[in-house]
Amino acid sequence: MSGRESMREWFVVYLKGMFMGAADAVPGVSGGTIALITGIYERLIAAITALDPGVLRYLPRVHRRTERAELRAALVAMDIPFLLALGAGIVTALVTVAQVMHYAFETYPGLVAALFFGLIAASAIVLYDHVSLDTPRRVAVAVFGFVLAFALSGPEVSNSMPNSPLFVLVAGSIAIAGMILPGISGAFFLYVLGQYEYLTGTLTEFTDGFVGLLSGGSLDVLIEPGIVILAFGIGALVGLFSIAYAIRWALANYREATLTFLVSLMVGALRLPATEVINNTPVVTPTAIGSILAVAAVGGALVLLVDRYTADIDFS
Repeated sequence: MSGRESMREWFVVYLKGMFMGAADAVPGVSGGTIALITGIYERLIAAITALDPGVLRYLPRVHRRTERAELRAALVAMDIPFLLALGAGIVTALVTVAQVMHYAFETYPGLVAALFFGLIAASAIVLYDHVSLDTPRRVAVAVFGFVLAFALSGPEVSNSMPNSPLFVLVAGSIAIAGMILPGISGAFFLYVLGQYEYLTGTLTEFTDGFVGLLSGGSLDVLIEPGIVILAFGIGALVGLFSIAYAIRWALANYREATLTFLVSLMVGALRLPATEVINNTPVVTPTAIGSILAVAAVGGALVLLVDRYTADIDFS
């Protein structure tokens, strides 16, 4: 990692972060999938696993020129500039898309589910080349991944989960897998765990409260949603480092089997958006069917366009 990428290259990293954040803000394609098909996946894993808290030892002496130089060299070696550019894009998209999806879920649940179906199905198609079923063990892995995702994506699971800071912390540690795993999005895990609408609503409440605070509003409106967001963030940090190391090991030692398992998870997870489409389409008419197919096609086209046009600069 040279740390000397051009502004254009950093802007592309930022845009890819926005794609990742947008993906992780909806229960469809994974941010990890976007990272993989845009050519930054392995660099992301390497950067996360290279993070070293020991770099904090430079801070007490950062007023010295030599210490600042050593600190900068350490940050570049850990690829912090890459993580900052990517993270800025992710946060931008999360805040923006989460608010849109919160409204869309409440207003057009059937069409939103159709969009998610198209996103997931197209992602599975894009990653199909990584699937290997040439041994009985890999076939077993594929079957297990499909069955696991199919079972967990049933609506009966999501409807039985509580909304509380403690459970949000647990959900955050699971959902962060969507930022790392090229499979199901983090938002999808939240959706399955019954936390998606709760958290998108909480994020919207926090954002609106923060904007109101800048206009002279009360700080009290930020406390309750802030606690929930903090709990999610703590859980995400715990899951981020443990899962990143586990995935790096799995890809290094069982790459084909790991990717086969993750793609199988995507295919099995199609059960949830399909069920949501059916449940939210009470009257089957040509217009309703046409709208569902059109929206699903749009979701699939978005993934295919990302795959085609954003992988021209390879940062892996």
